[in-house]
Amino acid sequence: MRLATAARITLRTSPRERYWALRRQLDRLATLRRPAARPFAWVLLNDWLRFALGRVRAIPGQTRERAEAAAAWLLRGQAATHDDGVSQGYFPCHPNATSGWLNSYPETTGYIIPTLLEFAARFNRENVKRCALRMAEWEIEIQMPSGAVQGGMVCAPERQVAAVFNTGMVLQGWSAAYRATGDARFIDAGRRAADFLVDDMRDDGHFRSHGTFVAQHSIKTYNCLCGWALWQFSEDVADEQYAKAAVKGAEAAMGQQQPNGWFANNCLNDPAAPLSHTIGYTLQGLLEIGIAANREDLIDAARRGADPLIGRLNSSGFLAGCFFPDWEPAAFSSCLTGNAQLAVVCYRLYEVTGAKGYRRAADCLLDYLKALQILEGADTGVNGAIGGSFPLLGSYMPAGYPNWATKYFLDGLLLQERLSRASCSGLCS
Repeated sequence: MRLATAARITLRTSPRERYWALRRQLDRLATLRRPAARPFAWVLLNDWLRFALGRVRAIPGQTRERAEAAAAWLLRGQAATHDDGVSQGYFPCHPNATSGWLNSYPETTGYIIPTLLEFAARFNRENVKRCALRMAEWEIEIQMPSGAVQGGMVCAPERQVAAVFNTGMVLQGWSAAYRATGDARFIDAGRRAADFLVDDMRDDGHFRSHGTFVAQHSIKTYNCLCGWALWQFSEDVADEQYAKAAVKGAEAAMGQQQPNGWFANNCLNDPAAPLSHTIGYTLQGLLEIGIAANREDLIDAARRGADPLIGRLNSSGFLAGCFFPDWEPAAFSSCLTGNAQLAVVCYRLYEVTGAKGYRRAADCLLDYLKALQILEGADTGVNGAIGGSFPLLGSYMPAGYPNWATKYFLDGLLLQERLSRASCSGLCS
Protein backbone atom coordinates (compact mmCIF):
# COMPACT_ATOMS: atom_id res chain seq x y z
CA MET A 1 0.00 0.00 0.00
CA ARG A 2 1.43 3.35 -0.98
CA LEU A 3 2.65 5.59 1.84
CA ALA A 4 0.35 8.43 0.79
CA THR A 5 -2.68 6.16 1.01
CA ALA A 6 -1.54 4.83 4.39
CA ALA A 7 -1.24 8.40 5.62
CA ARG A 8 -4.75 9.24 4.36
CA ILE A 9 -6.16 6.25 6.22
CA THR A 10 -4.37 7.23 9.42
CA LEU A 11 -5.53 10.84 9.21
CA ARG A 12 -9.20 9.96 8.58
CA THR A 13 -9.86 10.00 12.31
CA SER A 14 -8.79 12.35 15.07
CA PRO A 15 -6.43 11.23 17.87
CA ARG A 16 -9.43 11.17 20.20
CA GLU A 17 -11.37 8.85 17.88
CA ARG A 18 -8.34 6.58 17.49
CA TYR A 19 -7.95 6.45 21.27
CA TRP A 20 -11.54 5.35 21.82
CA ALA A 21 -11.34 2.80 19.00
CA LEU A 22 -8.26 1.30 20.66
CA ARG A 23 -10.00 1.38 24.04
CA ARG A 24 -12.98 -0.54 22.63
CA GLN A 25 -10.64 -3.16 21.17
CA LEU A 26 -8.87 -3.58 24.51
CA ASP A 27 -12.21 -3.92 26.29
CA ARG A 28 -13.20 -6.66 23.84
CA LEU A 29 -9.96 -8.50 24.34
CA ALA A 30 -10.30 -8.27 28.12
CA THR A 31 -13.41 -10.46 27.94
CA LEU A 32 -11.26 -13.28 26.54
CA ARG A 33 -9.75 -13.88 29.99
CA ARG A 34 -12.78 -15.97 30.86
CA PRO A 35 -12.08 -19.72 30.58
CA ALA A 36 -15.16 -20.20 28.37
CA ALA A 37 -13.76 -17.66 25.90
CA ARG A 38 -10.44 -19.41 25.31
CA PRO A 39 -11.52 -21.21 22.11
CA PHE A 40 -12.46 -17.86 20.56
CA ALA A 41 -9.22 -16.31 21.80
CA TRP A 42 -7.34 -18.92 19.78
CA VAL A 43 -9.51 -18.11 16.77
CA LEU A 44 -8.57 -14.42 17.04
CA LEU A 45 -4.88 -15.16 17.50
CA ASN A 46 -4.69 -17.56 14.58
CA ASP A 47 -6.66 -15.16 12.41
CA TRP A 48 -4.31 -12.27 13.20
CA LEU A 49 -1.23 -14.38 12.46
CA ARG A 50 -2.66 -15.46 9.10
CA PHE A 51 -3.28 -11.80 8.25
CA ALA A 52 0.11 -10.56 9.44
CA LEU A 53 2.06 -13.33 7.73
CA GLY A 54 -0.07 -13.53 4.58
CA ARG A 55 -0.88 -17.20 5.18
CA VAL A 56 -4.22 -17.40 3.41
CA ARG A 57 -4.38 -19.73 0.45
CA ALA A 58 -7.48 -19.76 -1.72
CA ILE A 59 -9.53 -22.96 -1.78
CA PRO A 60 -10.97 -23.87 -5.19
CA GLY A 61 -13.82 -26.35 -5.24
CA GLN A 62 -15.53 -27.64 -2.08
CA THR A 63 -18.51 -25.47 -3.03
CA ARG A 64 -21.27 -27.81 -1.82
CA GLU A 65 -19.45 -28.60 1.43
CA ARG A 66 -18.90 -24.92 2.17
CA ALA A 67 -22.51 -24.06 1.32
CA GLU A 68 -23.82 -26.76 3.67
CA ALA A 69 -21.68 -25.37 6.50
CA ALA A 70 -22.81 -21.79 5.86
CA ALA A 71 -26.50 -22.74 5.80
CA ALA A 72 -26.11 -24.79 8.99
CA TRP A 73 -24.53 -21.78 10.73
CA LEU A 74 -27.43 -19.51 9.71
CA LEU A 75 -29.89 -22.03 11.16
CA ARG A 76 -27.86 -22.15 14.39
CA GLY A 77 -28.20 -18.38 14.46
CA GLN A 78 -31.97 -18.79 14.33
CA ALA A 79 -31.97 -21.50 17.00
CA ALA A 80 -29.88 -19.28 19.31
CA THR A 81 -32.62 -16.63 19.60
CA HIS A 82 -35.83 -16.51 21.66
CA ASP A 83 -37.98 -16.13 18.54
CA ASP A 84 -37.85 -17.23 14.90
CA GLY A 85 -35.53 -14.46 13.71
CA VAL A 86 -31.84 -14.95 13.03
CA SER A 87 -29.31 -13.66 15.55
CA GLN A 88 -27.47 -10.54 14.44
CA GLY A 89 -24.39 -12.68 14.75
CA TYR A 90 -21.89 -14.46 16.94
CA PHE A 91 -19.87 -11.95 18.98
CA PRO A 92 -18.31 -13.63 22.04
CA CYS A 93 -16.68 -10.37 23.20
CA HIS A 94 -19.95 -8.39 23.13
CA PRO A 95 -21.28 -7.54 26.62
CA ASN A 96 -24.91 -8.17 25.59
CA ALA A 97 -24.36 -11.52 23.87
CA THR A 98 -25.79 -14.69 25.42
CA SER A 99 -23.33 -17.53 24.82
CA GLY A 100 -21.83 -15.32 22.13
CA TRP A 101 -25.05 -14.85 20.15
CA LEU A 102 -26.86 -11.50 19.86
CA ASN A 103 -30.63 -11.03 19.57
CA SER A 104 -32.60 -11.34 16.32
CA TYR A 105 -32.01 -8.84 13.53
CA PRO A 106 -35.13 -8.17 11.41
CA GLU A 107 -33.36 -6.50 8.47
CA THR A 108 -30.94 -9.28 7.60
CA THR A 109 -33.30 -12.07 8.62
CA GLY A 110 -35.43 -10.67 5.78
CA TYR A 111 -32.89 -11.21 3.06
CA ILE A 112 -31.60 -14.45 4.54
CA ILE A 113 -35.03 -15.94 3.72
CA PRO A 114 -34.59 -16.01 -0.09
CA THR A 115 -31.05 -17.37 0.32
CA LEU A 116 -32.19 -20.30 2.45
CA LEU A 117 -35.21 -20.97 0.25
CA GLU A 118 -32.95 -21.19 -2.80
CA PHE A 119 -30.55 -23.46 -0.90
CA ALA A 120 -33.47 -25.67 0.17
CA ALA A 121 -34.83 -25.93 -3.38
CA ARG A 122 -31.40 -26.59 -4.91
CA PHE A 123 -30.47 -29.39 -2.52
CA ASN A 124 -33.95 -30.67 -1.57
CA ARG A 125 -33.73 -29.66 2.08
CA GLU A 126 -37.28 -29.42 3.42
CA ASN A 127 -36.09 -28.66 6.96
CA VAL A 128 -34.26 -25.56 5.72
CA LYS A 129 -37.37 -24.41 3.87
CA ARG A 130 -39.45 -24.75 7.05
CA CYS A 131 -36.95 -22.68 9.02
CA ALA A 132 -36.93 -19.95 6.35
CA LEU A 133 -40.73 -19.77 6.33
CA ARG A 134 -40.77 -19.44 10.12
CA MET A 135 -38.49 -16.44 9.68
CA ALA A 136 -40.96 -14.90 7.22
CA GLU A 137 -43.89 -15.49 9.58
CA TRP A 138 -41.94 -13.91 12.45
CA GLU A 139 -41.29 -10.84 10.30
CA ILE A 140 -45.07 -10.45 9.90
CA GLU A 141 -45.49 -10.59 13.68
CA ILE A 142 -43.12 -7.67 14.25
CA GLN A 143 -44.08 -5.51 11.24
CA MET A 144 -44.85 -1.93 12.27
CA PRO A 145 -48.40 -0.53 11.83
CA SER A 146 -47.10 1.72 9.04
CA GLY A 147 -45.99 -1.32 7.06
CA ALA A 148 -42.33 -0.51 7.74
CA VAL A 149 -39.69 -2.65 9.41
CA GLN A 150 -37.71 -1.38 12.38
CA GLY A 151 -34.00 -0.62 12.38
CA GLY A 152 -31.57 -2.44 14.65
CA MET A 153 -32.06 -5.57 16.71
CA VAL A 154 -35.61 -6.57 17.55
CA CYS A 155 -37.12 -4.43 20.29
CA ALA A 156 -40.46 -3.54 21.89
CA PRO A 157 -43.00 -1.82 19.59
CA GLU A 158 -42.76 1.49 21.45
CA ARG A 159 -39.02 1.64 20.71
CA GLN A 160 -39.21 0.73 17.03
CA VAL A 161 -38.08 3.29 14.44
CA ALA A 162 -38.93 2.77 10.77
CA ALA A 163 -36.03 2.25 8.36
CA VAL A 164 -36.45 2.15 4.59
CA PHE A 165 -33.53 -0.17 3.89
CA ASN A 166 -34.65 -2.70 6.48
CA THR A 167 -38.17 -2.62 5.03
CA GLY A 168 -36.90 -3.36 1.55
CA MET A 169 -34.80 -6.29 2.74
CA VAL A 170 -37.72 -7.88 4.56
CA LEU A 171 -39.91 -7.29 1.50
CA GLN A 172 -37.43 -9.47 -0.38
CA GLY A 173 -38.03 -12.21 2.16
CA TRP A 174 -41.82 -12.01 1.95
CA SER A 175 -41.72 -12.07 -1.84
CA ALA A 176 -39.54 -15.20 -1.78
CA ALA A 177 -41.79 -16.84 0.83
CA TYR A 178 -44.88 -16.11 -1.28
CA ARG A 179 -43.25 -17.57 -4.39
CA ALA A 180 -42.34 -20.70 -2.43
CA THR A 181 -45.79 -21.21 -0.88
CA GLY A 182 -48.50 -19.11 -2.54
CA ASP A 183 -49.54 -18.01 0.97
CA ALA A 184 -51.46 -14.71 0.76
CA ARG A 185 -50.23 -13.61 4.20
CA PHE A 186 -46.87 -12.83 2.66
CA ILE A 187 -48.49 -10.77 -0.09
CA ASP A 188 -50.53 -8.82 2.45
CA ALA A 189 -47.47 -7.99 4.55
CA GLY A 190 -45.47 -7.28 1.41
CA ARG A 191 -48.04 -4.84 0.06
CA ARG A 192 -47.99 -2.84 3.28
CA ALA A 193 -44.19 -2.72 3.14
CA ALA A 194 -44.14 -1.83 -0.56
CA ASP A 195 -46.68 0.95 -0.03
CA PHE A 196 -44.55 2.34 2.79
CA LEU A 197 -41.53 2.39 0.47
CA VAL A 198 -43.40 4.11 -2.36
CA ASP A 199 -44.84 6.73 0.02
CA ASP A 200 -41.41 7.31 1.57
CA MET A 201 -39.70 8.00 -1.77
CA ARG A 202 -39.03 11.65 -2.52
CA ASP A 203 -39.64 13.25 -5.90
CA ASP A 204 -35.93 12.86 -6.72
CA GLY A 205 -36.05 9.08 -6.22
CA HIS A 206 -34.26 9.01 -2.85
CA PHE A 207 -35.88 7.83 0.38
CA ARG A 208 -36.47 9.78 3.59
CA SER A 209 -36.55 7.32 6.51
CA HIS A 210 -33.06 6.02 7.24
CA GLY A 211 -33.64 5.01 10.86
CA THR A 212 -31.48 5.87 13.86
CA PHE A 213 -28.57 3.46 13.42
CA VAL A 214 -26.81 5.28 10.58
CA ALA A 215 -25.50 8.82 10.11
CA GLN A 216 -28.37 11.08 9.10
CA HIS A 217 -27.27 12.21 5.65
CA SER A 218 -30.24 13.04 3.45
CA ILE A 219 -29.18 10.60 0.72
CA LYS A 220 -28.26 6.95 1.17
CA THR A 221 -27.37 5.72 -2.31
CA TYR A 222 -27.37 2.06 -1.29
CA ASN A 223 -31.11 2.29 -0.61
CA CYS A 224 -31.54 1.57 -4.32
CA LEU A 225 -31.38 -2.12 -3.37
CA CYS A 226 -34.92 -1.62 -2.04
CA GLY A 227 -35.87 -1.10 -5.67
CA TRP A 228 -35.02 -4.69 -6.51
CA ALA A 229 -37.46 -5.83 -3.82
CA LEU A 230 -40.10 -3.47 -5.21
CA TRP A 231 -39.58 -4.86 -8.72
CA GLN A 232 -39.96 -8.44 -7.49
CA PHE A 233 -43.12 -7.51 -5.60
CA SER A 234 -44.52 -5.79 -8.70
CA GLU A 235 -44.20 -9.13 -10.48
CA ASP A 236 -45.94 -10.92 -7.59
CA VAL A 237 -48.99 -8.65 -7.70
CA ALA A 238 -48.87 -7.47 -11.34
CA ASP A 239 -48.85 -3.80 -10.25
CA GLU A 240 -46.69 -1.50 -12.34
CA GLN A 241 -46.49 1.29 -9.76
CA TYR A 242 -43.94 -0.68 -7.75
CA ALA A 243 -41.79 -1.36 -10.82
CA LYS A 244 -41.84 2.33 -11.72
CA ALA A 245 -40.69 3.24 -8.20
CA ALA A 246 -37.91 0.65 -8.47
CA VAL A 247 -36.56 2.20 -11.65
CA LYS A 248 -36.90 5.72 -10.24
CA GLY A 249 -34.79 4.74 -7.23
CA ALA A 250 -32.16 3.11 -9.43
CA GLU A 251 -31.94 6.21 -11.62
CA ALA A 252 -31.46 8.34 -8.50
CA ALA A 253 -28.60 6.10 -7.38
CA MET A 254 -27.05 6.27 -10.84
CA GLY A 255 -27.12 10.05 -10.50
CA GLN A 256 -24.75 9.73 -7.53
CA GLN A 257 -22.12 7.94 -9.61
CA GLN A 258 -18.96 9.87 -10.42
CA PRO A 259 -17.18 9.66 -13.81
CA ASN A 260 -14.70 7.12 -12.37
CA GLY A 261 -17.52 4.82 -11.17
CA TRP A 262 -17.42 5.73 -7.45
CA PHE A 263 -20.74 6.52 -5.72
CA ALA A 264 -21.29 9.54 -3.49
CA ASN A 265 -23.43 9.39 -0.31
CA ASN A 266 -23.02 5.64 -0.21
CA CYS A 267 -22.03 4.68 3.31
CA LEU A 268 -23.59 4.01 6.70
CA ASN A 269 -21.51 6.65 8.45
CA ASP A 270 -18.69 8.03 6.29
CA PRO A 271 -19.70 9.17 2.78
CA ALA A 272 -16.09 10.12 2.01
CA ALA A 273 -14.93 6.50 2.30
CA PRO A 274 -17.79 4.02 1.77
CA LEU A 275 -17.57 0.40 2.74
CA SER A 276 -17.25 -2.24 0.05
CA HIS A 277 -20.39 -3.57 1.77
CA THR A 278 -22.57 -0.57 0.88
CA ILE A 279 -20.93 -0.30 -2.53
CA GLY A 280 -22.00 -3.92 -3.02
CA TYR A 281 -25.60 -3.08 -2.12
CA THR A 282 -25.64 -0.30 -4.72
CA LEU A 283 -24.05 -2.44 -7.43
CA GLN A 284 -26.51 -5.27 -6.85
CA GLY A 285 -29.51 -2.94 -6.86
CA LEU A 286 -28.50 -1.27 -10.12
CA LEU A 287 -27.58 -4.54 -11.79
CA GLU A 288 -30.67 -6.55 -10.85
CA ILE A 289 -33.08 -3.73 -11.70
CA GLY A 290 -31.19 -3.16 -14.93
CA ILE A 291 -31.51 -6.84 -15.87
CA ALA A 292 -35.20 -7.01 -14.91
CA ALA A 293 -36.12 -3.75 -16.65
CA ASN A 294 -33.87 -4.36 -19.66
CA ARG A 295 -32.03 -1.11 -18.91
CA GLU A 296 -28.50 -1.28 -20.33
CA ASP A 297 -27.61 2.05 -18.73
CA LEU A 298 -28.18 0.62 -15.24
CA ILE A 299 -26.15 -2.50 -16.08
CA ASP A 300 -23.36 -0.30 -17.42
CA ALA A 301 -23.42 1.75 -14.21
CA ALA A 302 -22.95 -1.46 -12.22
CA ARG A 303 -20.01 -2.40 -14.44
CA ARG A 304 -18.40 1.02 -13.98
CA GLY A 305 -18.67 0.59 -10.22
CA ALA A 306 -17.46 -3.01 -10.15
CA ASP A 307 -14.49 -2.72 -12.50
CA PRO A 308 -12.37 -0.44 -10.24
CA LEU A 309 -12.94 -2.80 -7.31
CA ILE A 310 -11.82 -5.75 -9.39
CA GLY A 311 -8.74 -3.74 -10.27
CA ARG A 312 -7.99 -3.37 -6.55
CA LEU A 313 -8.33 -7.11 -5.88
CA ASN A 314 -4.94 -8.71 -5.23
CA SER A 315 -3.95 -12.05 -6.70
CA SER A 316 -4.84 -14.01 -3.56
CA GLY A 317 -8.33 -12.50 -3.23
CA PHE A 318 -7.82 -9.78 -0.60
CA LEU A 319 -9.76 -6.52 -1.05
CA ALA A 320 -9.62 -3.44 1.18
CA GLY A 321 -12.79 -2.71 3.14
CA CYS A 322 -13.35 0.99 2.23
CA PHE A 323 -12.46 3.26 -0.67
CA PHE A 324 -11.79 6.97 -1.13
CA PRO A 325 -13.33 8.78 -4.14
CA ASP A 326 -10.21 8.05 -6.24
CA TRP A 327 -10.61 4.32 -5.47
CA GLU A 328 -7.57 4.31 -3.21
CA PRO A 329 -8.10 1.98 -0.21
CA ALA A 330 -9.41 3.69 2.91
CA ALA A 331 -8.89 0.78 5.32
CA PHE A 332 -6.12 -1.66 6.13
CA SER A 333 -8.54 -4.52 6.83
CA SER A 334 -11.01 -6.22 4.52
CA CYS A 335 -14.82 -6.11 4.87
CA LEU A 336 -15.73 -9.71 4.12
CA THR A 337 -19.41 -9.01 3.49
CA GLY A 338 -18.40 -6.61 0.74
CA ASN A 339 -16.11 -9.25 -0.78
CA ALA A 340 -18.94 -11.77 -0.93
CA GLN A 341 -21.32 -9.19 -2.40
CA LEU A 342 -18.83 -8.25 -5.10
CA ALA A 343 -18.46 -11.94 -5.94
CA VAL A 344 -22.25 -12.19 -6.37
CA VAL A 345 -22.30 -9.09 -8.59
CA CYS A 346 -19.43 -10.42 -10.69
CA TYR A 347 -21.07 -13.80 -11.22
CA ARG A 348 -24.23 -12.04 -12.35
CA LEU A 349 -22.24 -9.73 -14.65
CA TYR A 350 -20.63 -12.81 -16.16
CA GLU A 351 -24.06 -14.32 -16.77
CA VAL A 352 -25.28 -11.12 -18.42
CA THR A 353 -22.21 -10.11 -20.41
CA GLY A 354 -20.32 -13.35 -20.94
CA ALA A 355 -17.08 -11.54 -19.98
CA LYS A 356 -14.92 -14.23 -18.37
CA GLY A 357 -12.98 -11.72 -16.31
CA TYR A 358 -16.00 -11.28 -14.06
CA ARG A 359 -16.20 -14.98 -13.34
CA ARG A 360 -12.48 -15.15 -12.59
CA ALA A 361 -12.79 -12.23 -10.19
CA ALA A 362 -15.79 -13.82 -8.47
CA ASP A 363 -13.99 -17.15 -8.07
CA CYS A 364 -10.93 -15.34 -6.69
CA LEU A 365 -13.01 -13.51 -4.08
CA LEU A 366 -15.06 -16.54 -3.09
CA ASP A 367 -12.20 -19.03 -2.94
CA TYR A 368 -10.34 -16.63 -0.63
CA LEU A 369 -13.40 -16.45 1.63
CA LYS A 370 -13.54 -20.26 1.74
CA ALA A 371 -10.05 -20.20 3.24
CA LEU A 372 -11.34 -17.94 6.03
CA GLN A 373 -14.34 -20.18 6.81
CA ILE A 374 -13.65 -22.53 9.73
CA LEU A 375 -15.38 -25.89 9.44
CA GLU A 376 -14.32 -27.85 12.53
CA GLY A 377 -12.99 -25.45 15.14
CA ALA A 378 -13.09 -25.80 18.91
CA ASP A 379 -15.50 -22.82 19.13
CA THR A 380 -18.60 -24.20 17.43
CA GLY A 381 -20.10 -20.72 17.19
CA VAL A 382 -17.72 -19.84 14.38
CA ASN A 383 -17.95 -23.06 12.36
CA GLY A 384 -19.37 -22.34 8.92
CA ALA A 385 -19.46 -18.56 9.36
CA ILE A 386 -17.69 -15.65 7.68
CA GLY A 387 -16.32 -12.88 9.89
CA GLY A 388 -17.04 -9.18 9.76
CA SER A 389 -13.47 -8.26 8.87
CA PHE A 390 -10.18 -9.86 7.99
CA PRO A 391 -8.44 -9.76 10.33
CA LEU A 392 -11.32 -10.30 12.74
CA LEU A 393 -10.11 -7.32 14.76
CA GLY A 394 -10.41 -5.09 11.68
CA SER A 395 -12.60 -2.03 11.33
CA TYR A 396 -15.95 -3.56 10.24
CA MET A 397 -18.04 -5.47 12.81
CA PRO A 398 -14.86 -6.46 14.69
CA ALA A 399 -14.35 -9.58 16.77
CA GLY A 400 -17.32 -11.47 15.43
CA TYR A 401 -19.48 -12.93 12.71
CA PRO A 402 -22.45 -10.85 11.48
CA ASN A 403 -25.10 -13.03 9.87
CA TRP A 404 -25.13 -11.03 6.64
CA ALA A 405 -21.51 -11.93 5.82
CA THR A 406 -22.42 -15.61 5.79
CA LYS A 407 -25.67 -14.91 3.89
CA TYR A 408 -23.81 -13.26 1.00
CA PHE A 409 -21.10 -15.92 1.09
CA LEU A 410 -23.82 -18.54 0.68
CA ASP A 411 -25.36 -16.55 -2.19
CA GLY A 412 -21.97 -16.59 -3.89
CA LEU A 413 -21.53 -20.32 -3.33
CA LEU A 414 -24.95 -21.03 -4.84
CA LEU A 415 -24.01 -19.04 -7.94
CA GLN A 416 -20.60 -20.72 -8.17
CA GLU A 417 -22.23 -24.14 -7.90
CA ARG A 418 -24.83 -23.29 -10.54
CA LEU A 419 -22.25 -22.01 -12.99
CA SER A 420 -19.96 -24.98 -12.36
CA ARG A 421 -22.82 -27.39 -13.10
CA ALA A 422 -23.68 -25.47 -16.26
CA SER A 423 -20.05 -25.60 -17.41
CA CYS A 424 -19.88 -29.32 -16.71
CA SER A 425 -23.12 -29.92 -18.63
CA GLY A 426 -21.75 -27.96 -21.55
CA LEU A 427 -18.56 -30.03 -21.63
CA CYS A 428 -20.44 -33.30 -21.33
CA SER A 429 -23.09 -32.52 -23.97
